[in-house]
Amino acid sequence: MKNILFLLLFAPILVIAQNQEQDSIKVDLSNPHATIYTHLFFLQSDSYEPKKAAKTIYGISEKKAIDKAIKIKQILDGKGLFVDVNRVPTNPQYKDSTGYSAYSRYVLFPQRMPQVYVERINGKWYYSAETVAKTESMYREVFPWYVQKLQKIIPVSGHKKFLGVELWQFIALLILLILTYLLFLIAKKIAFSILLKIQHQITKNTNLEVNKVIKKLAHPISLLVTVAFLDKFFPSLQFNLEINKFVFLALNIAKTIFWIYVFLKLVQVVMRIYAEFTERTHGRLDDQLVPILHSFLTGIVIVVGIFRVLLLFGVNATTMLAGATIGGLAVALASQDTVKNLIGTIMIFIDKPFHIEDWIEAGEVVGTVEKVGFRSTSVRAADTSVYKIPNSKLSEIVINNKGLRLFRRYSTNLGLRYDTPPELIEAFVKGVREIIIAHPETRSDSYNVEFTGFGDSALLVMVNVYFKSLAWGAEQSSKHRLHIAIVKLAAALGVDFAFPSTTVTIEQFPDKQNLSPKYNTEKTRIDNAITKVLGEFTQEIKEGKNEENRLE
Repeated sequence: MKNILFLLLFAPILVIAQNQEQDSIKVDLSNPHATIYTHLFFLQSDSYEPKKAAKTIYGISEKKAIDKAIKIKQILDGKGLFVDVNRVPTNPQYKDSTGYSAYSRYVLFPQRMPQVYVERINGKWYYSAETVAKTESMYREVFPWYVQKLQKIIPVSGHKKFLGVELWQFIALLILLILTYLLFLIAKKIAFSILLKIQHQITKNTNLEVNKVIKKLAHPISLLVTVAFLDKFFPSLQFNLEINKFVFLALNIAKTIFWIYVFLKLVQVVMRIYAEFTERTHGRLDDQLVPILHSFLTGIVIVVGIFRVLLLFGVNATTMLAGATIGGLAVALASQDTVKNLIGTIMIFIDKPFHIEDWIEAGEVVGTVEKVGFRSTSVRAADTSVYKIPNSKLSEIVINNKGLRLFRRYSTNLGLRYDTPPELIEAFVKGVREIIIAHPETRSDSYNVEFTGFGDSALLVMVNVYFKSLAWGAEQSSKHRLHIAIVKLAAALGVDFAFPSTTVTIEQFPDKQNLSPKYNTEKTRIDNAITKVLGEFTQEIKEGKNEENRLE
């Protein structure tokens, strides 16, 4: 009896106190935080006053404003977008500086729903005219036309709850998952066939390795299609905000991971196709670029993917970029040489001063280019030792690329004895010219064989020829043939090569003959000797070619 009397006396007082406490929270539109808090607070179940929530809508009738305010909240709840009001700015003069110009507006979810934002109008903050105009289209996108009809045909038993979820939602979720799996199978086959046609158009041939990569690429693409399908139709199940929040977070994380996988496989496909292209090019520097580009592009994809995942977990983009910038600056200052070498690597691949297997002279280093890496270039010298030249230095010094020569020039002086008769000198020069013309590895249209001067102990005959092959080994073999032919010519003509010496000649000495050699300058003998040597040289060349053809 006492409890009943207590309720009769104090119940009205408690109701009045509760109403006064609720009325104490007034409509506040002074800043973004106040406007968004007003909108959401007065649409909660324990503080439901849609007229006050509608005050955040500007320029339309109260009835329409109430409808818009309710639908905006339903859109956010349906997409699982939880508004953390503690992070909303309280500055009445707040300006959004993310674009080219600063605007007095605040976007609640810039990445997932940029259409919903508040802006300052006549000193107060309201939902923007764009948000109000797009409310109906966003609502239809989140809750399609069939949702309302579905609600009408669901029996009363379907609204029974189990673990806080209605029975019809369990059934609808099961149907949605089955449709999603079927869509995944269909999308995978379609994606693979389309990618295969694209690959055939690009490469014009069938490459099994590329086909395997494309098959792997079709898998994440089909997963992306299914995630988009779930993202589109899951709000129709009308779960509460807490469930939607975690489901859509998981979907967005999955979408980001699948996109990372797609781009990684896309990089792999592009690099495989590029590798096939570089194999058909003359230079091998492009071949060396393939692994470097692959590593570089893979790193970019992973870094961008990590940034995207961090944004999904609510990390502030401005803070993250500022941290990355400061961290990047610190790393750059701490590793200036590494950055310089990386820039040098880029310049080498842009300018292409040499190719792999080119013979170069770079400062004191002379050898064959074996590898161009991120930091340095490997050059193997003639003694088989390997030099590692920093790319920053290599991009600045003068490089003599002998691998780009059109021909290999060979120049030497042949020293004949001073007592060689002029006729034999002329015959020797003529014979060397004929040998050069007959030599298969020399240019017959560009050579010089001339009696050029008088040395300390010899008459100098200059021999200047150009070998066709650029390979060092082929050049040495060509020199060997040329030298042997010249030595045979000298022996046939009776011409001696001089060497550094001092000769004391006593022209008249009793009972002693002159030690100087006797030369035969008969023209017929000279012509026969030259013809014989050239014939033997030509025959040796033919036999060498026949032997090469037989071995092939």
